[in-house]
Parts: sequence; C-alpha cells; structure tokens
Amino acid sequence: MAATTNRLPMVYAKCTLAGDNLHLERPMVGFIRAPCEAGVIKATPAFDAALSQRRKWLTLIATIVGSSMALLDGSVVNIALPAIQQALHADATATQWIVNAYLLLLGAFVLIGGSAADLYGRRRVFVLGVAVFIVASIACGLSPNNVVLVVSRAVQGLGAAMLVPASLAMLGATFGEQERSQAIGIWAGAAALMMAAGPLLGGWLVDQVSWRAIFLLNVPLAVAAAGLALRFGCESKDPRANQLDWSGAASVAIGLAAITWGLSAIPAAGFQDKTVLAALGVGSAFLTSFIVIEAHLHKQAMMPLSLYRSRNFAATNALTLLLYFALGGALYYLPFGLIRLGSYSATQAGAALLPSALIMGFGSLFAGTIADRLGARLLLTVGPIAASCGLAMLAFIDLRQSYWVGVFPSMLLLGAGMAITVPPLTSTVMGAAGKSHAGIASGVNNAVARVAGLLAVAALGAVFSDAFSHHLTGTTPAQAIEALNFVMSGRRGANAEAIAAFERALHAIMLVPASCAALAGLAGWIWIEPDSIRASN
Repeated sequence: MAATTNRLPMVYAKCTLAGDNLHLERPMVGFIRAPCEAGVIKATPAFDAALSQRRKWLTLIATIVGSSMALLDGSVVNIALPAIQQALHADATATQWIVNAYLLLLGAFVLIGGSAADLYGRRRVFVLGVAVFIVASIACGLSPNNVVLVVSRAVQGLGAAMLVPASLAMLGATFGEQERSQAIGIWAGAAALMMAAGPLLGGWLVDQVSWRAIFLLNVPLAVAAAGLALRFGCESKDPRANQLDWSGAASVAIGLAAITWGLSAIPAAGFQDKTVLAALGVGSAFLTSFIVIEAHLHKQAMMPLSLYRSRNFAATNALTLLLYFALGGALYYLPFGLIRLGSYSATQAGAALLPSALIMGFGSLFAGTIADRLGARLLLTVGPIAASCGLAMLAFIDLRQSYWVGVFPSMLLLGAGMAITVPPLTSTVMGAAGKSHAGIASGVNNAVARVAGLLAVAALGAVFSDAFSHHLTGTTPAQAIEALNFVMSGRRGANAEAIAAFERALHAIMLVPASCAALAGLAGWIWIEPDSIRASN
C-alpha cells in the first residue's frame, strides 16, 4: 500500500509540540482489508525519540480511526447498494460505478500516497487525506443523483489513497521495535472489529435512518482522527525519498479507467461494439505504457519492476490478483442476492457476513503460528482452495432457505480460507523483496488487491448481464437490461421469470470467483518455492 521507503537508514522526524524534549540523533473489495498492511508498518523505520507513552497510544488511536474510515466505507457501501440503486433510480452499470470509482482512484494512487507521505511528511499527508475524505463523504451523503455520487466516491478514493498509507507509516514511525508488535496487535484487533461491525452497522443505518447516513458517519470519525493526529502525532519523513512518479500514476489510472468503462459498457453495447473495443484497446495501451515508464525509471518508479525478478514476489502478486478478484466480485453480488431473493433486510444482510468477517479478522491473528510450523507454500494453497469451496457453495444454495443451512457454512469456509492465507502471504511478499524493499513490496501487493476488486466488479458485471439475458428468453438485449434493473433495484414490475433469471445468473456468476480462488491456490502450490528451498537460499 504505502510506498514506504526502501532505504531504511536516515529517517528525519520532528515534533512541533512542546514538553516532550525530543532529542533526535538520526534523521490494511467489499469489507476485505488488503493483505500486506502490517508489512508496511513493519517496514517503516521508527525514529529515535523520547515520546511519552500517552502520545504514542493516542497516535495509534488516530491511525486506527483514520484507516478504519476507508475500511468501513468499503464494507457498508456494498450492503447499501440495493437501497442506493432504488433511491436514485440507477441502472446496474451506474451502480457498479459507485464501487468502481472509489476503487479506481484508490488502486491507482495508493502508491503515490505512500510516496507523498515519505516525501512531504506522514502526518501532513494523513491529515490532508482525512480532509479530502470528509469533504467527499459529505458530498456523497448529500448527492441528489447517481452522477454526483460517483464523482464524490472517486474523490473519496483519492482521499483514502493518501490517508491509508500515511496512517500505516505514522504507526510504524511512532513505535520502536520493542513496542511495535504490541501496537500492530492492537491495530489489527481494532481492524478486525471494524471488519465485523461494518456490514452490520451499515445495514442498520440503511434500515433505520437512510443510506446517506453511511457516508455522513465518516464526519465525526474524520474530525477525531485529524484532531488526534494534529495534537499528538509527530511528523516524520524520509529526506532521501524519490520525487513522485506522476507519469506512472496517471498512465495506470487512465488505463484502468478505460478498461473498467469498456467492460461496464459491454452489457448495453456488446463486446464487438467499436467504442467498447476502442476503450479496451486504449486501456491496454496505457497499462503497457505504465510498464515502460516504470522500467525507464528503475529505482525511482513507484512499482520497481526489478521486484518481479523474484519468483515468490511474482507468484504472491498473481495469487493476490486472483483471490481478491474472487472476493471482490462475490461480495459485490451477494448482498443483492440476500436482499432481493432471500428477502433479507439490509441489517440482516450485513449480519449474514459477520461470521466470515470475524474469522477473517481474528483468525489471521493466530494463523501466523501455523504458517511457521507448516510452511507458507502449503497454507497459500489450502487457504485459497478453502475460500474457493465457500464461494462455490454460494452457487448451489437456495438463498430463501434457512441462513444456518445455506449461507452460514459458506461464510465459515470463506473466512477460514482468508484467515489461513493472509499471514503467510504477507511474510512471503516481504521475504521475497528483502528487508531493504519490504515497504514498497507490501505497498505493491496492497495495490494489486485493490485493482483486483475493481476489475472484478467490472468484468463480472458483463458476465452477469449476459447470463441473465441467456436465462430470460424471448427478450431483446435492451429489454433484458431493463428487466435486470427492475430486479436489482427492487422496483415493482419485476415478473417471476425475471426473478428466476436473476437467481440463475447469480448462481452462475459465483462459479467464476470460486474458479479464480481455486486458481490462486494452484498458483501457490506450483509457483511459490518450497520452504526448504527458500531456507537454503
């Protein structure tokens, strides 16, 4: 996530508040937390300063509240999408952009955000990111139509791209080696609680207040995070940090935007439409130019291509792309199925995800010990395959039946699979890059996870629409799209045939994420080096 410096010596830190007498001798797609956020914290060098314990722990609270805003926002929005689509009369494609606009800016600029924190100051970038996020959140909550909401969500993503990596780097810089493990444990536990509470809280707000409340909830959180950071946080930066790679960030942002737009236009225009093909071609060209730019910049690049010379680094990023593609796509469509087919309320739909979130959040705190005993390669195979089994079950269950018989077992498997996967994934990414490049390697892996969610929502939207049209016989493409919008928005007028087609399409679409998760496990077994080989190197 954060492109924290890969030059560990020489970190400059200052504190502007009096009374601490500092003497410096040397200058975390859907509710899914990114896999290598703890790696970013560990890779950020702590500055030597006689900080009071009160100051350290209040800084920790600021980083938890700040980074949790972005995590909460992703989780509650997915639960609120059916209500938002109904209230704003948005079609299926427009609803996808409520998620994609956020993920696009976050995925494209999160590495730039980390680099900016190193260059200009982590506290400064954190507070700026919080400010951007809160303004965008208010705009989201007051949006009169879908266009304003999508634009506001994009600005939210930009704010998150600044505040999330800066919060992780602030935490790493504040705590020394002896205290860092405890701080990371508290941070991870709080994040796990946020993961679990997010969907449930979001559903309750949608049912009892309004979908607008999920965005306005960010206002008091942002005020608390910024206030604590300004009052107690110390500024830290790397005087040897590189200039920002704006050309690389712009090329990847334009490329991802074009591809996402092209994929989302397929249901209405068709894959062979010239505009769709042009968009996909332009997107591919810009992503190719991104690789050329990064190759030219070498060590100054926001994503140094030299990292991919490591077999394990390339393998873990491929695994991350497949696994988080699967999760992002499945968790986008599952709330629609629970609410529209299972007649769940938004609160019940949020509660349905609770077992997976709890296991995912707290199980990973203990999975590291298992990884040390069994080896990363085995867990990076078993974990994704377990998640694949949970996703595959969603393709065959009837969402109208009892939750405990249908959805609950799949949520258990999904959560267990992710809990098994994330700790060895983090350690393998950092180990593959080496200590000097651990920060940027963790940042790249987190960016890959977010881009995977973006591509999943766009690509599966085209597949879902095609499957729906296939099962809704005797209609033109335009009529099928209109029928799909009626079902997904919960408007009256959706007939039994359209609802049946929606159910069949939902079952079919779940097989795609399940297959991707299984491929992630296969990649882990085939591609990642056995632990005995790594130990001897």
